[in-house]
Amino acid sequence: MKRAVRMMCALGVFLLASCTTIDGGDPMSLTFEPVSVGEFTYDVRRAGAGGELVVLLHGFPETSHMWIPLIEHLAANGYTAIAPDLRGYSSGARPEGAENYGYPVMGEDIVQMAADLGFDRFHLVGHDHGAGLGWVIVGQHAERISSWTALSIPHIDAFGAALASNAEQRERSQYMNFFRQVGVAENALSGNDFAALRGVWNASPPEQVEEYMRVLSQPGALTGALNWYRGALTDDRQAIGQVAVPTVLIWGNQDQAIGRPGVDLAPPYMDGPYRLVELDAGHWLIQEDEETVLRETLAHIQANSN
Repeated sequence: MKRAVRMMCALGVFLLASCTTIDGGDPMSLTFEPVSVGEFTYDVRRAGAGGELVVLLHGFPETSHMWIPLIEHLAANGYTAIAPDLRGYSSGARPEGAENYGYPVMGEDIVQMAADLGFDRFHLVGHDHGAGLGWVIVGQHAERISSWTALSIPHIDAFGAALASNAEQRERSQYMNFFRQVGVAENALSGNDFAALRGVWNASPPEQVEEYMRVLSQPGALTGALNWYRGALTDDRQAIGQVAVPTVLIWGNQDQAIGRPGVDLAPPYMDGPYRLVELDAGHWLIQEDEETVLRETLAHIQANSN
């Protein structure tokens, strides 16, 4: 019975209040609970207790559910791991207006969340838009970050340079312009029972797709998720500059959205230890090569732990 309850909570089937404690409060068990930061309340998956904090940031169009294997792996190896459903995805953190989805302002929430949990420093992991957000956090709050693991997205200044100079990368990124079209993108992705959106999750198992749909079919959620493209990827975005935090980039060479040019341009932006892990995989790295992602992420975090 306890195992069944844990699985249902992990999938977000129960109300959050029902999932704040599982297995009689065992700190190693995965929980799904509300965490307030300022005016917002985030839905957060968490496991582990007593070890250094690892914060996991999901991308579009996923939720913290994508991180369950890594959350459990980190907890089993002595870390405290948390993965929030980010702005637009959490019902209590879904402000209107694209101006509320800039990377810097969203990054402040993540740093404050860690501080409220009692951690002055933490390890950071991000994928897709979560990686874009992570690069900004690392650039603006380097003193708070013990290690940084980016999945799919290279240093975003390098990625911006690739967009400016490489026609192939511009072609790969055309979808971003479409996602910025207010109303048009929502209608295209939600039509025919969200058929287009469901087609994006071609590497996810059915239960994960249904959890994503549970969140993104909520009122305002799809617009909130798309507002990351409208509020974070603006032409006046400030460069983050050199990064000294120990970093590993895990990138799939079959990624349809992120080509090699941005990856190749990244090393000069790295002042600290930096390593590229290239996988024969696409964009959905943790679904396509879970074993390698878990192994490389844990190894990097362990190498930079106290």
